[in-house]
Amino acid sequence: MLGNLYGRCDALEGSIPVYLSGDERDLLGYADESLGHYADAFSFHLDAEFCKKLSMGQYSYSIDYENSGPRGDTGRGRVKLTCINLVRHKGYEKPVKLVKAEVKAAEDR
Repeated sequence: MLGNLYGRCDALEGSIPVYLSGDERDLLGYADESLGHYADAFSFHLDAEFCKKLSMGQYSYSIDYENSGPRGDTGRGRVKLTCINLVRHKGYEKPVKLVKAEVKAAEDR
């Protein structure tokens, strides 16, 4: 989940908010490391509907963070997670059948 932030991320102190991305971010719940600090294992405390959709892959996520420490040997500093944003996947548009497309093109002429 953390990708290239994995080695730079501080342990969570308490919990961080989880928002639904959009024009107005809606607070959905929170995430924590209640299973212990594994740097990339979070427990999500969300409504059952969102948990189901998240586990089915209907959302991707983005992570907000702030710098928390000096630069190390890699030239990059430590980071502290501030929130997780769930991002809805765009709907899949059904392909138009070729016959319908040809009829529509003929009508437009």
